[in-house]
Amino acid sequence: MNLSISGHHLIVTPAIREYVLNKLTRVLRHFDHVIDIQVLLSVEKLRHSAEITMHLRGKDVHCEAQEENLYAAIDALVDKVDRQVIKYKDKVQRPRVEEAIKRIPPPTP
Repeated sequence: MNLSISGHHLIVTPAIREYVLNKLTRVLRHFDHVIDIQVLLSVEKLRHSAEITMHLRGKDVHCEAQEENLYAAIDALVDKVDRQVIKYKDKVQRPRVEEAIKRIPPPTP
């Protein structure tokens, strides 16, 4: 898994990097087939925003969050991406009932 954390009008300190890593472990607990993660943190006139793009096997997940505090924006972002990853995981692991029904041979008299 490749992780890229960058800042726009912001210096990414080791404390911010560690905070993002700790929060992303929650997402990685649910789904471990993550190929690449890109996190963009930015500050614009009292608005802190955080964006993430996760490349999963079979899908790309993109989320954004804006708050007045950078740490709150990261928390909101992780909540959103966690919900999307769980939804994708359930969709991938759900058995396909329609195809199973189609493959059952008709009863012979």
